[in-house]
Amino acid sequence: MPHDPHEQFDHAVLDLIEHSPVGAVPHTPAYQDALQRLHASHQAYADADHKDGHVTARSLAKLPSFHAGNLDALIEGKITPAELESNASIYDRYVQSLPAPRRAKAESARLMVIGKAVHHRAKHGHEAIHDPVHTVFLVPGAGPHPGLPGNYLHGSMFQVSADATSWAVHVHDSDDGAALAEAPGLAEALARLQEVLACAPFHLSELAALGLRLN
Repeated sequence: MPHDPHEQFDHAVLDLIEHSPVGAVPHTPAYQDALQRLHASHQAYADADHKDGHVTARSLAKLPSFHAGNLDALIEGKITPAELESNASIYDRYVQSLPAPRRAKAESARLMVIGKAVHHRAKHGHEAIHDPVHTVFLVPGAGPHPGLPGNYLHGSMFQVSADATSWAVHVHDSDDGAALAEAPGLAEALARLQEVLACAPFHLSELAALGLRLN
């Protein structure tokens, strides 16, 4: 197996990023070339918390992911989708995991991530229609743009059709980067969601290997 002549230096750059409080490296050609290699191999990402900073995949691997705390119970058929932990509660746990200085910025993204609650009311004697299932998750990673504070991507699994025969799983960075997948039923959507959660941390482009469509 051929030896990579850059391997030792690139590992040193990863160490440098992790020991820098802002994820910075020197602006010399050798270091910038190493950064390009590390980003191309998804070993480093743009840091969401520090302008022009970087963060390593191995440091993100130490971070928790956030999803409905009773998701396993849904997968096992012990609860119904309507009983999943609320999106607001999931997002609260994410915000509280962040250092205090980053929480205000995370709060400013709350509506973008969890959306507005949809309320259906009975009209003209008909029973109220149940809200479509929509559950959010947050995982460490990045996309074409940095993630949310703490370097998190956000996504959701949701019911597309009223008869629950069409579902989708979407994953987003902090801007317009996204990876999307459709599923013909809840079981298939849950399987896709489990795959995504198990892969974190990742760059959105890596989800193409799972069959997700990149925007």
